[in-house]
Amino acid sequence: MAACIVSFLDLDGVRHSVEVEAERLYEASVLGLCAFRKHELEPGGLTKLEVEVRSSVTHILTVTKVRDWLQRGVRTPKEAVARATFILSVLTRASI
Repeated sequence: MAACIVSFLDLDGVRHSVEVEAERLYEASVLGLCAFRKHELEPGGLTKLEVEVRSSVTHILTVTKVRDWLQRGVRTPKEAVARATFILSVLTRASI
């Protein structure tokens, strides 16, 4: 797992950031959204999430893309197991 900073800019231009531990980009995004929700911050579907892996790699994607990733099918049995395990771990923490 890698330490990741997930952040977004709200409509007032304020950047909100949380730190999460994740193995994959979309997993970090989902965990970030869960953390934001716990603090009553709800980025909209077209809001760009910035995901920075502590190794200085940064990815930017929209909340809609994260939600699409959660809904789409998997390509391999390994991906199916990884996704199911991840979703179960998220569901034990908070609802998406």
